Amino acid sequence: MVLISALLVQAVQMVVVVLLAPLLTGFIRKAKARLLRRRGPSVFQPYRDLLRLLRKDAVLAENASWLFRVAPYLIFAMTWVSAALVPTFATGLMFSWSADLIAIIALLGSARFFLALAGMDVGTSFGGIGSSREVMIATLAEPAMLLIIFTLALVAGSTQLSTIAAFMTSPQVGLRVSLGIALIALTMVAIAENARIPVDNPATHLELTMVHEAMVLEYSGRHLAMIELAASLKLLLYISLIACMFVPWKLAAPGAGPDAYLIGMLAYFVKLAVGAAFLALFETQTAKMRVFRVPEFLGAALMLGLLATLLLFVSRSL
Repeated sequence: MVLISALLVQAVQMVVVVLLAPLLTGFIRKAKARLLRRRGPSVFQPYRDLLRLLRKDAVLAENASWLFRVAPYLIFAMTWVSAALVPTFATGLMFSWSADLIAIIALLGSARFFLALAGMDVGTSFGGIGSSREVMIATLAEPAMLLIIFTLALVAGSTQLSTIAAFMTSPQVGLRVSLGIALIALTMVAIAENARIPVDNPATHLELTMVHEAMVLEYSGRHLAMIELAASLKLLLYISLIACMFVPWKLAAPGAGPDAYLIGMLAYFVKLAVGAAFLALFETQTAKMRVFRVPEFLGAALMLGLLATLLLFVSRSL
């Protein structure tokens, strides 16, 4: 009975993240439209878009290889597994032993690798531009993310997310400068990884500025639906990651009752809504930067991550 209950809770988390991802994207678009004094699309529009794409046939280029066909499913599967491993409403789930920050970053890096290869597979100029920019962003974002992980590991003594969340709720955490710096660096990395403003504008298709859209221009039908859903899952993953590590309030403990799980789920919805509202507000107040300034933006995140790590080496109380 305990095994069935653990499997059920883990399955609920996997279903919740994949169902909430399009709603999160729609909520951000609606919030941005309202802040710009426009009506905007419905928050459920991403669901309609995904269903419309799934009903369409996939059009493939004549020179597309097997990688071009398989990549959308691999990208979606890796992103979904990564998002499902992050504790959302409860800790100590059945697969929480594999919810390691380094493993999650490795899965996301593998998904990015296949996306960049798929963008270059057909041989179009837009795909090559988008893939090269994606790799450029990754070369700075991944080291910054690793330094953030080292900072949290030095504070919590582990890279396992359930352990970090449990430590963050304990009174021994206190007010630490290193954690504040790590939070700022993680937010900057999340913006870059999800191709949001000021790094990229997901609402435009300008060939001189786009990164993510350039790599998926040749996709259509169910293939494009998988990639778009994976992009929404990735955005939800980073917001969930920030909430799990820095705002781990109301997370249900292992073996808790239905009431604790329900409270944890409601708290998770509130965290997602607050994170989406802040992202929409930030994007409406910030202009898109030039592509050549993106390394400076991520370089700042890298330096903040390094500073947070060095502070802990100087004094563990910082």
